[in-house]
Formats: sequence, C-alpha cells, structure tokens
Amino acid sequence: MIIGVDFDNTMVCYDQLFHHIACEQGLIEASTPANKTAVRDTLRAAGREQDWINLQGLVYGRRILEAPAFPGVMAFFTQARAMGHELFVISHKTRFPVSGDDVNLHDAATQWLERQGFFDPSQAGLRRENVYFELTKQAKLQRIATCRCDHFIDDLPEFLAEETFPKHVTKWLIHCEASAGDDDSPRPLISWDDATAQLLAQRVRV
Repeated sequence: MIIGVDFDNTMVCYDQLFHHIACEQGLIEASTPANKTAVRDTLRAAGREQDWINLQGLVYGRRILEAPAFPGVMAFFTQARAMGHELFVISHKTRFPVSGDDVNLHDAATQWLERQGFFDPSQAGLRRENVYFELTKQAKLQRIATCRCDHFIDDLPEFLAEETFPKHVTKWLIHCEASAGDDDSPRPLISWDDATAQLLAQRVRV
C-alpha cells in the first residue's frame, strides 16, 4: 500500500506556536484561544493582515522547530513502515515567505522532519527522496498521482475536493469528527491514532 501524507497542519501542529509567538510580539492578548484560526481571525479583525502574513513566515520558517508533531503521527509512520507500506510526504509549500524572514521554507520543513526523527531508520524510516514540497496546488495533485498513492491524508477538505484530485486515491480528512458523506467524500479521521486503527490495523484497501 502506498500512502501519501500532507505536511503543514497534518503532521505538524502549529496552534500553540502561533499563539506563543503572537503573544511574544504583542500582537494578541494571552486570553485569545491558543489555536491558529483564532490568532488569524483576531489579527484580521483588527486590520492587521500584514502582521498575520509575517507571523506565518516566522512560524513556517525560522521558528518551525518549536512546533510539535501531532500525537500519534510518528507511531503511524513507524507501524506503516514495519508493515511494508510505502509513505510519501507531499505538500504544497512556497519556497520563501511572502514577506518577513528570508528563509527557505522547504529546507526548514526538511529540518523539522530530521529533528523529529522521521528519517531515522530505527523509527519512521522515511526516505528523503519520498518528501516533496511542491510550489503549486496543481503540482501537489500531480505528485500524488505520479507517486501512485493508494491513500492520501490531508487536513484541508477543499484540497481533497479538488476536481483534478486523482480518482483512484482514497481520501482521508485528518483532525475531523464529521461523518462520511457519499462515496467520493473523504473518510474522516479524528486523530493519528484513528488513522492507525482505520488505515493500518484494518488494512483498508481502495
């Protein structure tokens, strides 16, 4: 089985980091809920879109190593590898922030994977050549097809609903508690532990 996995907000949990840095810089009150959406909405409501843009560049770049992995994602990768499945990380990510820090976001993300142990053969054993950071959404869709993924896990329902999403790939929506819809709807996953239970333990096939 070939499993593709998105990166930002799928493997990496940025909620606390967005909140921490925004407080650190005096952009929000500490009472703001500690999640990315709340921080974004607070800044936009105050007319501070540029601050939000700069904050994203900082979080996804120079400060990314402070962000944790979602609970269970390492166990999922490690068990999948032990079962003989092949994993790819396929993400849509610009190479540099729109503004703010001049840092290579692809290099920063790769360093995060390294620091978290995903390339460690005693853990996830993810192959470096199986990591793709694509510059456009369309290139990400094409990469999923080129890698011949049987399954793809993402946190964005709108991406999984793309008209050109490869038809043969089973779609999984992570961090979602909604029930499944029609046959073409993504299958919901509450957590990475749920992904292990549904995708690996039960050996789901397309």
